[in-house]
Amino acid sequence: MSLSGVRVTAVESRPAGVIGTSQSPSHRPIGARVKAFVALTKPRIIELLLITTVPVMFLAQQGVPDLQLVLLTCLGGYLSAGGANALNMYIDRDIDALMDRTSQRPLVTGMVGPRECLAFGITLAVVSTLLFGLTVNWLSAWLSLGALLFYVVVYTMILKRRTSQNIVWGGIAGCMPVLIGWSAVTDSLSWAPVVLFLVIFFWTPPHYWPLSMKVKDDYARVGVPMLPVIASNKVVAKQIVAYSWVMVAVSLLLTPLGYTGWFYTAVALAAGGWWLWEAHALLNRARSEVTGGKLKEMRLFHWSITYVSLLFVAVAVDPFLR
Repeated sequence: MSLSGVRVTAVESRPAGVIGTSQSPSHRPIGARVKAFVALTKPRIIELLLITTVPVMFLAQQGVPDLQLVLLTCLGGYLSAGGANALNMYIDRDIDALMDRTSQRPLVTGMVGPRECLAFGITLAVVSTLLFGLTVNWLSAWLSLGALLFYVVVYTMILKRRTSQNIVWGGIAGCMPVLIGWSAVTDSLSWAPVVLFLVIFFWTPPHYWPLSMKVKDDYARVGVPMLPVIASNKVVAKQIVAYSWVMVAVSLLLTPLGYTGWFYTAVALAAGGWWLWEAHALLNRARSEVTGGKLKEMRLFHWSITYVSLLFVAVAVDPFLR
């Protein structure tokens, strides 16, 4: 299949168990196996999802929400996202084996077998949905299940290997925690979580594309058409700047809509202004045809995590200052 001049080919699976032993995964050391199953859930990614969930609960409550509800929502969110990540690794195990950045994932090393991973992911999906439905509310349960299915089916199975817009639309799954956090408190939805949903939607591409620029050779090797694989650094940087401006503009809508006050607005302006500075700096370097380490694309990637953390901390703190 040809995508903008880049030929994408199927990738054959490499057998699991490449760590150099004939033992089956079930015979590995228990401690290592536990760590491997935890790794299937991608804990560091889930931390970011929880950062966007809990503050929205404070905003919905306009104060401190019920702490038991917060814990149950976090647990349900972790299990749901963990199930989605495990199923993602099951589907992508063929290309994970060929990419440097994913070469140590549990299915590639053989620490966990494919069937175990599949069963693990499905179990987490079922348990998380029931946990949400029985202890939080069913609206949150269906939103959580919808996010999981969107990530696994729409992003991983349909979009990822077919279009450079994969992370744009696939990122919708990562926007869902703000809706879940709000619905957990109110058992309903409102414009505030919709605005924050859109913030994360427009944040995701300029957050992920810099990382994709760094590892584009990995993606090119396995035929995944991430935007930096099929477009020049300048084109990618222009897209990053465009999404960044929309993201910052959308983040400022909460205050005129009456959901936040001066504190959130100040943080959104300061953090957003710095983001735009970094995005334009990346574009200037790309226009100058700077490559390699001098492109400094990871500066924006790392700042993007700080940005979303600061913005959502402001979401949680603002109700106490109004």
